[in-house]
Amino acid sequence: MARLEAGRPAPAFTLQADDGSTVSLEDLRGQTVVLYFYPKDDTSGCTTQACEFRDAQAEYDAAGLRVIGVSPDPIASHVSFRDKHGLPFTLLSDPDHEVAEAYGVWVEKSMYGRTYWGVERSTFVIGPDGVLRQALYKVKPKGHAASVLGLARAA
Repeated sequence: MARLEAGRPAPAFTLQADDGSTVSLEDLRGQTVVLYFYPKDDTSGCTTQACEFRDAQAEYDAAGLRVIGVSPDPIASHVSFRDKHGLPFTLLSDPDHEVAEAYGVWVEKSMYGRTYWGVERSTFVIGPDGVLRQALYKVKPKGHAASVLGLARAA
């Protein structure tokens, strides 16, 4: 899948959320959304990233930005992750990785000589009009929430 670029319409999606609701891109029209994809609930890098977004939530709110996390994990895992770390934002489940594929973040990875498919940690800032403002691929967890906040404010 090709990488997405700023200025293009964000791929549409409809996924189940950790609160039992269904969230679609169309439902988010009129809001600026920080949609971040992460590999797995409650792993060290993903926890660091989620907790940094949590700790910056007041700043995101003040800037009018809605944070939403997406991973292939099931809803039960999301609920546990959210509750354990006090995450104040929505987590979406993408078990068939269709949305990850549409955003170009379902990639072949390798670790310890083993090749497998998984989510490449990436973040997208989507404007109120549904157009991508930022497309950030292969990001590092530490410091990411602060850098995204700065980029999103500038976009």
